[in-house]
Amino acid sequence: MIRIVIAENQQMLLEAISSLLNLEEDIEIVGKASNGEEAMALVRHLQPDVCIMDMEMPVMSGLEAAEALKSYACKVVILTTFRKTGHFQLALKANVSGYLLKDSPGEELACSIRGIMGGKRIYSPELIDDSPGNNDREMGVLGLLADGQSKMEASNKQSDTMGTVRKYFSAIKDKMKVPAG
Repeated sequence: MIRIVIAENQQMLLEAISSLLNLEEDIEIVGKASNGEEAMALVRHLQPDVCIMDMEMPVMSGLEAAEALKSYACKVVILTTFRKTGHFQLALKANVSGYLLKDSPGEELACSIRGIMGGKRIYSPELIDDSPGNNDREMGVLGLLADGQSKMEASNKQSDTMGTVRKYFSAIKDKMKVPAG
C-alpha cells in the first residue's frame, strides 16, 4: 500500500485529489494539509511514502517544503497549474520525484505515483523550461528519460550516438546531484 499525504490550499481540489486517489486499490491517503508547513508536520509524524504538494500555498510553498523534506525518505510530487520560468530548476534543486501539471488526467497521477515508487522521476514535459544552465538537447534527453525511456531508447529517439546521450545524461545528473548509476 502506498501511503500518501496531500497538501493543497484549495479545499475542493484537496478533496477531489484525495477522493480520486482513494479509488486506487494500492493507494491510501493518510493525511491532508492546507499548506507546506502542515504537510511537513504530517510527513514527520505519519512517515508516508509520498507527499503530493501544490506548488503555491500560503505559509510555506510546496517547493519550500520539498526543500526542507530532502533528508526524509518520503518522495515529493509537486503539482502546479502554470509553467513558470525557473521553477523546474528549483524543483530539481529540491530533489522532487515528480513535477506534474494539475490538469493532467486523473489516472496519470496514480500511474506517476507508481512509477515514482518504482524509482523513476517523472516531470511533465510542458514544465521543463530552458532556464539558464539547461540546454535544449539536455532537456530533450531528460524529457525522454523522465518518460521512462532507457538511455538507448532516448538515444534512438534523439538520433544521437550513445556517447552523446551519455554526455547529456551525465550533465543532467550533475545538475540534479543524482549519484551515478
